[in-house]
Amino acid sequence: MLSWSIEETSASVELLPIATGEGNPLIPGGTELIAYVNATLSGHDIAPARQAVVTALGPEAAVDAAAVIGNFEMMNRIADGVGMPVGPATRKQMAGVINDLALDRFPHA
Repeated sequence: MLSWSIEETSASVELLPIATGEGNPLIPGGTELIAYVNATLSGHDIAPARQAVVTALGPEAAVDAAAVIGNFEMMNRIADGVGMPVGPATRKQMAGVINDLALDRFPHA
């Protein structure tokens, strides 16, 4: 969606802040949106982060942001639930959990 909207508007975007969750992605309200995603995923300070999005972009944008966050969380849970293969980077990052829970016994782990 971001690539389409950037193409349509000929705007500039910095992808590293989006990928890392820190910095200014050069899109309107981008810093606030990143903070909202981080707050939502961590479960901490969600209300002030949401209010910052409302202030920067309006209430409709805050609703849209919440919907996108929820959709990505849903897709991840579905992928996990149906046993989609876990990529090498995720396996490396989650090696301790995989080992502790003996998840290697499952073909999808």
